[in-house]
Amino acid sequence: MTDSANRRIVLASRPIGAPTPDNFRLEDAPIPSPQAGEILLRSVYLSLDPYMRGRMNDAKSYADPVALDEVMVGGTVCQVIESNHANFDKGEWVLAYTGWQDYGISNGEGLIKMGMAPSHPSYALGVMGMPGFTAYMGLLDIGQPKPGDTLVVAAATGAVGSMVGQIGKLKGCRVIGVAGGEEKCRYAVKQLGFDHCIDHKDADFAEKLARVCADGIDIYYENVGGKVFDAVLPLLNTGARIPLCGLISQYNATALPDGPDRMSLLMGQLLIKRIKMQGFIIFDDYAHRYGEFAADMSTWLAEGKIHYREHLVDGLENAPQAFMGLLEGKNFGKLVVQTNHPI
Repeated sequence: MTDSANRRIVLASRPIGAPTPDNFRLEDAPIPSPQAGEILLRSVYLSLDPYMRGRMNDAKSYADPVALDEVMVGGTVCQVIESNHANFDKGEWVLAYTGWQDYGISNGEGLIKMGMAPSHPSYALGVMGMPGFTAYMGLLDIGQPKPGDTLVVAAATGAVGSMVGQIGKLKGCRVIGVAGGEEKCRYAVKQLGFDHCIDHKDADFAEKLARVCADGIDIYYENVGGKVFDAVLPLLNTGARIPLCGLISQYNATALPDGPDRMSLLMGQLLIKRIKMQGFIIFDDYAHRYGEFAADMSTWLAEGKIHYREHLVDGLENAPQAFMGLLEGKNFGKLVVQTNHPI
């Protein structure tokens, strides 16, 4: 180990609207020293995910906000650099939550062992991690797909949406994706096996969605909100299910959208059509079922039934710019930062 400092990115200020580079600060801190029963971790991969935008706000939510001048939160794949813990060896890989920094200290609690030589270590942050788990449980437990159902999912080539659509196909659904741009839509159909994918940037997006959903929508996996949900709402069938895991289009909003209050319209549709709409926080609600997910997903991957794409960014220093791009839909696949090379 030749590093002389622990590079870390902290929350310098709270954003008003979309984050800017001024909201982040890259700084050097001393490399921490593990005490008895502790291990020193060095990150190799950092996951960037939309939920992090909410943690930048000083607002009540399902988790505490990041404090000013503290390290940005995030899941990481790390190697053990130094161990004073009987259950961990130097060089071992672990899934951790050390955030936007090179080094972290752990007493072992909450770490998931990955062995000494995992074949695709970064997959633990995507297809085999929180995004894949979110797709799996939201669709199967709340969406309750049945053969012949029409499933619509936005952000169709993203970390969650791409998994939702592919699992939907495995369960016999007709899958309609929504994505931004011709390239992403083409990928959803040609590589992921979706039946159709509609570009939400098209001026006639709502009309195109209605044409390919002529028999209505049985499941809408909601992770975007905004104009996509506006187009979906009138197409929902009686008994439709809406798993709700995110609203990325609204994360930078500072006020309610312009226009009339449509809450009564939404509530009326939920009532008349007996629609089930349920939000969930994946590890709060489903941590006890991770083994079920891991068994199915690892089998599907091994059999070539699931395709997975990473958008890999090199360098911790580039995490803020990559994160800001994520909120604008500039990533193509699961966004991961390689913070360091393996030891």
